[in-house]
Amino acid sequence: MIKSQNPRTHSSDTAEVIVLGAGPAGLVLGNLLLASGVDCLVVERADREQVQTRARAGFLAANTVRILDRHGLADGLHRHGREHTVCEFRTEDGRFRLDYGALGLGERHTVYPQQELVRDLLTRYLDAGGRISFGTEAVAVVGAETLRPTVTVHDTDGRPARWQARYVAGCDGRHGAARRSLPTCAVRRHHRDHGVSWLGLLAEAPPSLDAVGYAVHGRGFAGHMARTPEVTRYYLQCERGEAADAWSEQRIWDELALRMRSSEYGELHRGPIVQRTVVDLESDVLEPLRYGSLLLAGDAASLLSPSAAKGANLAVLEAELLAEALVDDLRRGDGTALDHYSARCLAHIWRAQAFSHWMIRLLHGPSGSDPDSLFHNSLRRSRVESLRVSRSQQDWFAEQYVGV
Repeated sequence: MIKSQNPRTHSSDTAEVIVLGAGPAGLVLGNLLLASGVDCLVVERADREQVQTRARAGFLAANTVRILDRHGLADGLHRHGREHTVCEFRTEDGRFRLDYGALGLGERHTVYPQQELVRDLLTRYLDAGGRISFGTEAVAVVGAETLRPTVTVHDTDGRPARWQARYVAGCDGRHGAARRSLPTCAVRRHHRDHGVSWLGLLAEAPPSLDAVGYAVHGRGFAGHMARTPEVTRYYLQCERGEAADAWSEQRIWDELALRMRSSEYGELHRGPIVQRTVVDLESDVLEPLRYGSLLLAGDAASLLSPSAAKGANLAVLEAELLAEALVDDLRRGDGTALDHYSARCLAHIWRAQAFSHWMIRLLHGPSGSDPDSLFHNSLRRSRVESLRVSRSQQDWFAEQYVGV
């Protein structure tokens, strides 16, 4: 028997829509389908505690907040989220602050840790009677080219089961069953390795500045992003292939202080490092995002570097578009929106990818092995200077930075 929040007595079951993955994309989609009377089942490999405590991104764009508001899913972020409008750049040429909330379209971020948003979405979904199968690993989507695709799964004891639906929504990431089940001839994969790695850190320490901090240094990039009044996210550029536990806490804090030039601009608030991971900056997009009855959203559809803070925001946008399209098809017999789902999402995805690529070039100097390192470093410094002095460049940055 599959272990589930709503246990079943059969090894197989059915739903109109099976949603793979209980991240932001899957849970927003599940909530919207449930609210529209569509029978759906969420399949998640982790247990409930893991789902609710996975620390990820924390910057919600204005449009993301509007989507959650529109569907009554924003109570938690309005109670506990904090508006954010300023980023600070620190380079060899000094520092400057950019109040992007007063530029461009005048929009702002809401800082709300992703695990808190996921907890809100999960609680809402279950309280409304939604079905979710925790501890269940989706193995494959079979028959996506038909009108009755099947999801084969293994529960936590490794026992197989089969779930059948009209549609399957793949919200289970770039390594999930949805992507693995796509025939190679049915999709085009666009992939770029940016050759940059970050050590991602979560510290039990108050934020050290009232802004997102981007520091460019000869030793590599360092980043500061507030999460809560007690917890701060940091990033340190590291060598490719370096293990997450290769750095001692003392070395981490000393390197952060050096790259963020704390001797000039103020000491960092230090505290225990409670989470660390290595992030290789890559871009990855699949086209199209639909193969028959299988549709992709979230990280299964595209992967962006964290430099642009777009991943969770794209996931929420795609979930709303997919929910609307599925409801049109299942309740009104109109498949037009489903036919256009992939193209609509990809327009947003490529715009986000373009800004992510621009940010990567802005924040990272050339590698020491680059024969044109002096040329590329001069280009980077020119980009930063344009952002510091040009109002039109600042307006463009503000629109791209907060927009999706």
